[in-house]
Amino acid sequence: MLLEAVYHQPKSQYAYAYDNETLHIRVRTGRGDMDRVSIVWGDKYHFTEDTVTTTDMYIFAQDELFDYYQAEVKPPFRRFAYAFRFEKGSRTVFWNETGFTEGKLASGGVGMLWSPSGMFEFPFLNETDVARPPEWVKDAVFYQIFPERFENGDPSLTPEGAEAWTPDAVPQRDNFFGGDLQGVINRLDYLQDLGITCIYFTPFFEAYSNHKYDTIDYLKVDPQFGDNEKAKELVEKAHEKGIRVMLDAVFNHSGYYFPPFQDVLKHGKYSRFRDWFHIRSYPLANDPLNYDTFGFVPEMPKLNTEHPEVKAYLLETARYWIEDIGADGWRLDVANEVDHRFWREFRDVVKTANPDAYILGEIWHNSLAWLGGDQFDAVMNYPVTNSILDFFVKDEIDAENFMGRLDAIQVSYPKQANEAAFNLLDSHDTPRLLTIADGNKKRMKLAALFQLTFTGAPCIYYGDEVGMDGGADPGCRKPMIWDETAQDHDLFGFYKDMIALRKENRAFRDGSFQFLSAEKGADTVVYERSDEKNRFVILMNKGSRRQKVRLADEAGRTYEEVFGSRSAEVKNRRLDWTLEPLEAVILKQKD
Repeated sequence: MLLEAVYHQPKSQYAYAYDNETLHIRVRTGRGDMDRVSIVWGDKYHFTEDTVTTTDMYIFAQDELFDYYQAEVKPPFRRFAYAFRFEKGSRTVFWNETGFTEGKLASGGVGMLWSPSGMFEFPFLNETDVARPPEWVKDAVFYQIFPERFENGDPSLTPEGAEAWTPDAVPQRDNFFGGDLQGVINRLDYLQDLGITCIYFTPFFEAYSNHKYDTIDYLKVDPQFGDNEKAKELVEKAHEKGIRVMLDAVFNHSGYYFPPFQDVLKHGKYSRFRDWFHIRSYPLANDPLNYDTFGFVPEMPKLNTEHPEVKAYLLETARYWIEDIGADGWRLDVANEVDHRFWREFRDVVKTANPDAYILGEIWHNSLAWLGGDQFDAVMNYPVTNSILDFFVKDEIDAENFMGRLDAIQVSYPKQANEAAFNLLDSHDTPRLLTIADGNKKRMKLAALFQLTFTGAPCIYYGDEVGMDGGADPGCRKPMIWDETAQDHDLFGFYKDMIALRKENRAFRDGSFQFLSAEKGADTVVYERSDEKNRFVILMNKGSRRQKVRLADEAGRTYEEVFGSRSAEVKNRRLDWTLEPLEAVILKQKD
């Protein structure tokens, strides 16, 4: 046994409450190192040889170096003391907080009594500590809209000098095309037809730029887009069609023309707002910067979210748009640079206004520190984004590495955070998916198919579904193509069919996910999604050559193709299938 590979941490993503009565317990071991792993557990106040329970654990994730085991347990009194039992051949090793012991569980008890002293513990399952992302998010299909570029519904609001809305329009960092909130209202039927259940808006609060991440007034819709009543109308009409609305909050920094910052520019150290920002000296200077900003952008001064007045203003913003306007959630920009105390107070305010509101953090790295149930419901799942693109689109990693990276992400967070994770493939911050794929629609479809059948909530960037392309910002921010002769109807049909498949089958939303085949050096991956009613097997070939896939399976099973007429029968306890280059096949088990 490679005992130095064994790892567990109580009260973490390795031991957490999934719901009011269920604990998920995980442990890491060396890859392929154990024959059997189990957990020995009992009530910490009655922990004896006669009262403890042994529960087998199963491998729920793997990477190149490790196996990750999990067990779900329901302690009757919500108190939990536990140790692990590892078996390999004739050898048995127990492990608790005191260390490893051969053949028996070390304890401080006398005679037959064991002591919980030295055991790992989950002291008590307090219901208020359980992380509970909104249930609706698991069923959601998001659609990201950049308001200035989606649709011009009210020409009277169009900024002077706006450019023509044409399929060959060229976006610049400082040009305008006239998109507005009425335009989104006008296109709600389109979104409903596509199957969208939640719009994610980049900011539409008053700001100087076309992207609106440089806020002037957090409580006011930018006049270019409409007004607050129009925002409320949009939310109400979206709700009538079963579409929720998530807004973008830029609480890390304000814009240059934010009135308190303008006051500091004018009055310097005598400004009553000087402590709203992080200023090192006066007067304010850009070269070198003597105040904190987003990155090194002078026009985006960082807000001091520890200041009582700043907190009061921003928390009122959080409440107002959820409670008074009716929005269903917040996406939080540059969330990892804001203090944790602020986010805890933010959560209290938002969940008081609407307990079912979704709180999503923009964090590009491991985010466990924000996902304990006291701050965010989930984060933007960029590690999944990069893994999908690296495998299916860029052809940079093999199947084993792809599996390992995704399984490592599943291990990194509690299950409920993964179920509510925000899975995107492109956005206003990145080149468009079709451009990343060098115009190869087959590779684009492979990536999108995986996204739409994977754990978590998928998000489509506006226009991807009709074949829009574009490089890095600002190229990814073209006006939406509404000319049907310029739209890719094949792509639209693909997205519509895949969204419908996801919505019609719970297995794709919160069913179990498991890789069935992902070998070193391989271009093919096979995985299953299943629930108590249905089991689907998805086979994908990202290679340029035909590939034969052979899977071990139970005799007698038969499968039928979801988007096709082919079927397959398991013979000699194996399933054989041939995949064409860049092909994906979804099979549904018939019996």
